[in-house]
This record gives sequence, structure tokens and C-alpha cells, in this order.
Amino acid sequence: MTSTTNERIGSAARVPDPPPVRRRSRTSKAPYAFMFPAVALFVFSIAVPILYTAYLSLRTVKVQGLGLGPNARTEVWGGLTNYANTLTDSDFLHSVLRVLGYGLVVIPVMLGLALLFALLLDSVRVRARRFARVVIFLPYAVPAVISSLLWGFLYLPSVSPFTYAADQVGITLPEPMAPGLVLFAIANIAVWGGCGFNMIVLYTALRSIPSDLYEAARIDGATELQIALRIKIPIVIPSLIMTSVFSMITTLQVFAEPTVLRPLTNNISTSWSPLMMIYRDAFTRNDIYSASATSVVLAVATFLLSFGFLRLVQNRAFAQETNS
Repeated sequence: MTSTTNERIGSAARVPDPPPVRRRSRTSKAPYAFMFPAVALFVFSIAVPILYTAYLSLRTVKVQGLGLGPNARTEVWGGLTNYANTLTDSDFLHSVLRVLGYGLVVIPVMLGLALLFALLLDSVRVRARRFARVVIFLPYAVPAVISSLLWGFLYLPSVSPFTYAADQVGITLPEPMAPGLVLFAIANIAVWGGCGFNMIVLYTALRSIPSDLYEAARIDGATELQIALRIKIPIVIPSLIMTSVFSMITTLQVFAEPTVLRPLTNNISTSWSPLMMIYRDAFTRNDIYSASATSVVLAVATFLLSFGFLRLVQNRAFAQETNS
């Protein structure tokens, strides 16, 4: 009697198992729908032009006779001919050397000033910090064409206020766009315009450092200079490396500054930089095949230089992430 009663109570108290949940056989398509605009934009604005440029770099034009007839110029397979012509072109080699010298001037000076300004703004003794940030960052907001025009007129002795003021006191200033100084004149525009952006990146990294480190260092007797050299700079090295990579890429692609200054002086040729040479071949000489090959060479060189630099400093750049 008792066992039968217990069995009835147990069966009545037993909760039936829920029905098995059917797993969806199809994955949700929502992530792919959100990704589609970005993928489509990448394919049509980046991937397709790159592939088409690589295809054009392997083509060339075959001219029959004087090349004046309707079928006198035909597009044929050229193979690596355009690449061989580019790599043996003296104009291209000279433009590469000029850009390398330009980069050796721009990158250290620009990043050095950006780091100095970031450290000064992060100091506790600095006043008007917001105003100083805006003033330093403001040149970056000026387009490169406008800034090049502004500096170009400042460089011209006939209209430069600096030359006029120097003449009034009997001082002769060197011409910034002379053959030996034109590289530094172009580099000055790049430093003036790019210093503010790099300063903001480094200043943001400095502001993320816990203030406890500074307080502990001051208790131990460290000066502000020692805090900057031993705490701040080592911590912001990953950000400094990132800005260095961006600066190298921008340096290899310099175009606006020398192109705008070229009508103001005879010391800047149409092949002063590799990108100017590409523009000349494509739109002045109407040789898009040679321009495509030079573009591919420049893109590969930019990738190898950036990747090689990151491989060289990766242990220091990602030390914090590895330790964490």
C-alpha cells in the first residue's frame, strides 16, 4: 500500500521532459548582410582596381607604321617588359633616391616634434593645454594642396614677407627652392602638416597611462625628465612605431607638395617622386601600361618596407600585449 502510494506520488510529481529543441540547420544570414556593403565597397573600389592595374602592367601597345591609322595601335601581351623598363629607368631610380632622402628628413623630425609636443602637453605644469592641442593639430586639417600653395608663396623671394623683412635689415636669406634646398622646402611642408596628427596619437597613448606610476616615481625622487625618459617614452613606443609605419607609407606616396610647387620653380621635375612619374606616364604621355607597372612596383615596395619594419621591431612593438 505504501509503495504503491509512493509510486503514484512520484509519478505525479515528476515533471515531463521538455521537447527537444530543434537546432537551426541554416546559419543566420544577418552577419553576412551587415558585412556585404563593406565587402562590396572593398571589392569594387580596391580589389578590382588593383587586379586591373596588375593586368594592364602586363600589356603593351604594338605600333604599326607611323601609328596614325585606326588599327595602327593594338594592345598586345607584354609580359614583364614594362617592369624591366621601370626598374632600369634612370628617372625612376633617381625619384626613389629623392624620396628616400626626403623620408630621412621628414620622418625623424616630424615624429620627434610630435613626441616632444605630446610630452609637453602631458606635463602637469603646462597651461592652456586645450588651446595648444588645437594650434598644433590645426595644420593637419589644412589640405595638402592649400598648405603647399601657402608655403610656396612664402618661399618665393618676390612675395615672401620673410625675404622682405630680411632685406630691410640687410640680411640675405637663401632661396628655399634652390637646387640644394628644394628637398628641405618640401619636407618642411610635410612636417608642418603631419606633426599634429602624430602628436594626437602619442598624446592619447600618454593619457592612458595610470597616474599611479607617476606618483610612485615622484615619491622615489624622480624628476619630470626622468619620468618622461624612463616611463612615458617606453610605454608609448608601440604607438610611436605605428605612427612611423604610417609616416613611411605617406612618404613613399608624396605627390601633392612637389606637384603644387613645381610651377613655382624649375628645380622640381615631373619625375621628382615615383607617384609624380606615374602621373606623368599615365596622363601626359598616355602610357597607362608603364604607369601601371610603376604603380605595382611602388605598391610592392611600400608593403615590403612596412612589413619589414614591423618584423624588425615587432618584439618591442607588441611587448606589452605579450606580457599581458
